[in-house]
Amino acid sequence: MPRKGMRSIFFKPPLPSPSSVPPPSPLRTFSDSLMQENIETAESLITKWDYSNANSQSKITTSLFSGTRHEAEQYLNAVKGLQSAMQYLVAQDSTSTSLVRPQFLMQLAMNTLEKEFYQILSSNREHLDPETVSARSSVDHRSSVSDCDDEISENEFRVSETERVSMLAMADLKAIAECMISSGYGKECVKVYNVMRKSIVDEALYHLGVERLSFSQVQKMDWEVLEFKIKSWLNAVKVAVGTLFHGERILCDHVFAADSGKRIAESCFTEITKDGAASLFGFPEMVAKCKKTPEKMFRTLDLYEAISDHWPQIQHIFSFESTSNIRLQAVTSMAKLGEAVRTMLTDFETAIQKDSSKKPVPGGGVHPLTRYVMNYLTFLADYSGVLVDIIADLPQSPMPESYYRSPMREENTSASELSERIAWLILVVLCKLDGKAELYKDVALSYLFLANNMQYVVEKVRKSNLGFLLGEDWLEKHELKVGEYASKYERVGWSAVFSSLPENPAAEKARACFLRFKAAFQEACKKQSSWIVSDPKLRDEIKASIASKLATKYSEFYEKNRVGSESVIRVLPDEIEKYLSDILYGNGIGDSGSV
Repeated sequence: MPRKGMRSIFFKPPLPSPSSVPPPSPLRTFSDSLMQENIETAESLITKWDYSNANSQSKITTSLFSGTRHEAEQYLNAVKGLQSAMQYLVAQDSTSTSLVRPQFLMQLAMNTLEKEFYQILSSNREHLDPETVSARSSVDHRSSVSDCDDEISENEFRVSETERVSMLAMADLKAIAECMISSGYGKECVKVYNVMRKSIVDEALYHLGVERLSFSQVQKMDWEVLEFKIKSWLNAVKVAVGTLFHGERILCDHVFAADSGKRIAESCFTEITKDGAASLFGFPEMVAKCKKTPEKMFRTLDLYEAISDHWPQIQHIFSFESTSNIRLQAVTSMAKLGEAVRTMLTDFETAIQKDSSKKPVPGGGVHPLTRYVMNYLTFLADYSGVLVDIIADLPQSPMPESYYRSPMREENTSASELSERIAWLILVVLCKLDGKAELYKDVALSYLFLANNMQYVVEKVRKSNLGFLLGEDWLEKHELKVGEYASKYERVGWSAVFSSLPENPAAEKARACFLRFKAAFQEACKKQSSWIVSDPKLRDEIKASIASKLATKYSEFYEKNRVGSESVIRVLPDEIEKYLSDILYGNGIGDSGSV
């Protein structure tokens, strides 16, 4: 805070000079003598460090609490003695003129301590930053300035210079706060503390990118801009909860530890953090209220997960009754984010069911819908920890028991609900794919399309957290479906080739069979050179199966009928695999065309 800004804080009305204060009455008892001695000791130190006195020694001394701070200890003890003397005099006669002088000295002392309090807060901004305070939270900070440098040493705690200075500053602040509060000047102390520390918190949040935004501002943002702000918020909440607010809570609790009811620490912490915390935890709620589209799902889950992960810390840091609104805001944001996720899940399922693309995928490859849905579900599975809570009790269409049974049905009801939700979404897309397979005029290509897409689904599940959610039984069942589709593709796609090789043809018909085989084989290879199997392992398995079956049957036919048919034979049994090498790559050309 600029020095100009502090004038209103430290300004005091002119005080009477010591010469205008009536002299004390004659000592009458030992107690009177002792109290008079306390007043005289206090006067010596208080006037010495009176910043308003031009002749004061304090003008050539940087700070009462600098150096070894031995005199600071004496000063605080003198103020305590002065307070005892004033209490004694009040008990004797609350209207006595003998109180004027001690009251004047007490006001001087409080002015000095208020300035010292401000000076320590101001000059130690770096040493009292929340990160340093948080790092030393486990250290038993000394409670008064009597704990000198030797007692808080690097040898004892093995701390850095920054941490050492931080600990000493905290001890000084605590000692001054205790003295001012016990002397009835708590409001002045709190005012300085709140102004200084709130400026630090607000500045830190500003640099973290936390803004005070209205819902209309957030609602009007382009998604790219809003996503950038969400990313910034995700980083900010880690620092704010883990360091900034945590450090401020520790500092408040330490400085005002003398207040047994913690009312002062509570009011200070609340005043310092309430605005920034409200902006921080209010932002996710505004995001949740914006228009919901599938691409916003994962950022929405990021926001939910961040609050959920930090919730124990938020509860601990903002545990005061006066900060209940902050806790409520965090809970409200989580609730709104959860509602948004449930809405987007429902919309996602509806979007799958409404997909009306009629254009067949070239070569029977993996459909864009399959890729989109499975990639989406793969990312969703990474958020299974929070999704379990979010989708609890979310209505879902019934699924055939024969189709799916959750491996966690008996172990964890919530996890089972998530597993079944995922399985249901996959079932929805597979049903859509059945309809899209009918767009192909070639039945064999329809089966190849289904095999490709089922294989893609299975691989996505096996290589992601979806596998954990759906279980091995689900995988085995769908792997069998891949095999069934592949077998049907082989049977239909190569039926003409196999049927060209009868078991026992008449000798005069063998030549015609060789010619039909050549034509059928050439046509099949040419056609299927433009078809595709995206998964290399599945492609190799299909081609190996075709080659094995075809080579076996053709070899038998060749051995029985090659004599007399040499002039029309264009394919030898050991060349079958070579001619099949270029099919199912989707390139449309290859040696198979020249059979």
